[in-house]
Amino acid sequence: MACVLLFSRLLPFSHRLTRTSICLLSLFLSYLCYCVLFPADNIAQKSSDPTPSCQRVLADGGKRRLQKSASCILPLDARPSSDVASRLKVDQRPPSAVLIVRNDTPSPPMGNLKFGNKKLPNAIIVGVKKGGTRAVLEFIRIHPDVRAAGTETHFFDRNYDRGLEWYRGLMPRTLESQITMEKTPSYFVTKETPHRISAMSRDTKLIVVVRDPVTRAISDYTQTLSKTPDLPSFQELAFRNQSLGIVDTSWNAIRIGLYALHLENWLRYFPLAHIHFVSGERLITDPAGELARVQDFLGLKRIVTDKHFYFNRTKGFPCLKKPESSGSPRCLGKSKGRTHVQIDRDAIEQLRDFYRPYNVKFYEMVGHDFKWE
Repeated sequence: MACVLLFSRLLPFSHRLTRTSICLLSLFLSYLCYCVLFPADNIAQKSSDPTPSCQRVLADGGKRRLQKSASCILPLDARPSSDVASRLKVDQRPPSAVLIVRNDTPSPPMGNLKFGNKKLPNAIIVGVKKGGTRAVLEFIRIHPDVRAAGTETHFFDRNYDRGLEWYRGLMPRTLESQITMEKTPSYFVTKETPHRISAMSRDTKLIVVVRDPVTRAISDYTQTLSKTPDLPSFQELAFRNQSLGIVDTSWNAIRIGLYALHLENWLRYFPLAHIHFVSGERLITDPAGELARVQDFLGLKRIVTDKHFYFNRTKGFPCLKKPESSGSPRCLGKSKGRTHVQIDRDAIEQLRDFYRPYNVKFYEMVGHDFKWE
């Protein structure tokens, strides 16, 4: 309206102006009208607020431009305020980065973390088969400072070419204060095993569970017969000539019981102080007493005591009392405590005569009389 009035006042003088002057005057008047209609304050106020511009960029999906600049492509003199900028910085980060910034992110469950390291064993139950090795392992592993491999590894007699790192991989994770153990009963009668274990560590502690060699041989035969029903009789396998009392020492069930001969091989590589002998007979009648001596040998506090055992009359063998978290006691498998095959009394006496000198020598070597006579 102001522009119209201004033109109406200047109209009477228009005949004195040239055409060029009229054009310049029109442009000047147009600029004045623009300044009146659009004050500079309003323009500056709009440009100083970054929020609409940033929100528009976000709404338009301009993610790439936001990631390049925290100021939402604003000029240097029109950066957003600190609180707005901090909000935009969080919004422009990928989801993983936002999670890192947040303080309320839950920590991973402790149960998912793996504690300890896999170490080569500090102690090995090396024998003997059918002597009570499984019982010793199951009884000692309830000690909180003992962790043991669950199955027989047979590393030093069958899998030695796989290397120590393969062997280490079979071990459970243990803390520095815990002992790592494994048991493979065939080690005691394998010629190469003492040298191989000493090459791993001469500080390894060795446990040997021994039993009356005659009873052990009958137990060994009974187990084999349960798997091979057509097996020849015990006497056929044990004697080359029973009438002459000639025992067949090539049969593994007989050869294992020659404890003195096997021990001579071990003493070439380990001092006697590094070998502990468990009585298989006393393990049945006094499991707590035998385990106390095992714990002493391993340098452990006596935690496994008589309160952990009860005698199972059906199996004729001690079992572990049920832990508070379990609904039933823990006994060894069905193969343990199996009723032995009946053997002719004369054959048993012949075998006792055969083993007697070996037993006496063994008693002298270990400094203990196991009273197998």
